[in-house]
Amino acid sequence: MLKVLLVDDEPHIVQGLKAIIDWEQEGFEVIKSCSNGKEALDYLEEHTVDLIVADIKMPIMNGIELLENIRKTGISDAYFVIVSGYADFKYAQQAIRYKCSDYLLKPVDGDSLLEVIKKVQAMSLQKNQQMSSNRKMEEAYFTQNIIPIIRGKYDDINIEYVENHMRTSENVRYIEMQIQDDTDMDDIGDSEKRLMQRKLYQTVSEYLGENDKCCIFDPSGHDKIFDVGLVFFDYMCNELEITEEEYFQKLSAYISNVMECNIMMFAGKKVKGINNLSKSYGTACKLRFLRGFREQKNIYMYEDEIQFTRDGVVLCKESLDNFIRSIEENNKDDIKKSVNALFADMEKSGVRGASMNLNINYLLFQLINLATEQDGEINQEEILRLISENTFEEGVLRGSRVHISKFASEYADYLQQLRKNVSRGALGDVEKEIKKNYMNNLTLKELGDKYYVNSAYLGQLFHKKYGCSFKDYLNNYRIEQAVSLILKNDMKTYEVAEAVGYKDVDYFVNKFIAIKGCTPAKFKKQAEA
Repeated sequence: MLKVLLVDDEPHIVQGLKAIIDWEQEGFEVIKSCSNGKEALDYLEEHTVDLIVADIKMPIMNGIELLENIRKTGISDAYFVIVSGYADFKYAQQAIRYKCSDYLLKPVDGDSLLEVIKKVQAMSLQKNQQMSSNRKMEEAYFTQNIIPIIRGKYDDINIEYVENHMRTSENVRYIEMQIQDDTDMDDIGDSEKRLMQRKLYQTVSEYLGENDKCCIFDPSGHDKIFDVGLVFFDYMCNELEITEEEYFQKLSAYISNVMECNIMMFAGKKVKGINNLSKSYGTACKLRFLRGFREQKNIYMYEDEIQFTRDGVVLCKESLDNFIRSIEENNKDDIKKSVNALFADMEKSGVRGASMNLNINYLLFQLINLATEQDGEINQEEILRLISENTFEEGVLRGSRVHISKFASEYADYLQQLRKNVSRGALGDVEKEIKKNYMNNLTLKELGDKYYVNSAYLGQLFHKKYGCSFKDYLNNYRIEQAVSLILKNDMKTYEVAEAVGYKDVDYFVNKFIAIKGCTPAKFKKQAEA
């Protein structure tokens, strides 16, 4: 409903304006009436309206003076309609000078007023559409500048833009948030997960209020990671006089209450300055994959999970090195024996708590090193994702003997595939698959299974060849097909989105803006100009 303010010193005129048309049926609500311009101006200092209908001749402050005050102070951007009993052109001139939306002569008849408010309604709709389009473009452009900073591939232009459009402070850390991947999530398709991801983004943005720019949608860009990022500055908790942990607990509780589901938060290492944000992002990613070997909880803090002293902590290095060697050699029998030997050694040494974390950390980071030794250009984030995705299985205790053994066997196969470097033929097949079925829900996992290539490795191949992720490659291809449809057909935006594989129209528009620099509608207008 559009909110209406009536301003007239004659009560019967106000009552007549209220009764002359069915305001509610036309999408309007008369929320206030004032007897002079000063009273209306005072009301506007505390309230927002969409339409002001005011008489010219009133005591204290007349309609033209009210309009002049509103325009000069910027107190309201409401549409302004003058009602007057004077058919004098000078009044119309004054009204036009201050951007009056329309001018009505008394006695006002229903048809004339109805015609005016329909014009106002159309202008309001156009204004809202323009504001929405501008907001989407601003969000897309801000995202284009903050994502490189998060990923560590930025320049001074990115830093300057973000610092000019986001409130910052010296200490900052990156927080990754996802819907908790419990067993119920296994039955949910990617489209529904995307909707839940968008709702998570909206929920966090609403919680942040004026700091909503600190919330980033889909920062990882991975097919199977439906994440939302939070660039967290010290002032956010300091101004509330609470600790970071208390802030995260409050945020987690708020999200769970609104979305009726649990989330996971991975709070990366605190760093100095936004130019070091990528270092915090990297540690948040490490927390995500370490979670597969930790007790399940909602919030994982870098300082709790990785940073601790080794005083009194036992590292079963010899058993771990033997275990790592069996993985490197992809000897399944030795892997089982090494797992048993490692657990026997840890049990004998009384490994638990911090010691268990140290041993698991040592194992996982050594496995990452094994992968990078096979290929110096390998994308470590893809390795982290592979480990994260393969460390959760219902009914298997995290960090247990069965869990570690199963994970080690799968990782050994992955390393073997890296050594074979089987990519080129399979990559060509996958490229053909994308061109043929780009409008379908293609995933690296399914394509990897179809062409017998590990999905994490396939993702690395895409990044090496095209300089972008599989998801970005697919999005770029879909947008190019969308451009072709826009130029050759008279299709609605939602029809184009659906035709190229996007069920979420907003997501399609945002991607189009990010790649082409404008909305699909504007792109079509520019092409036809």
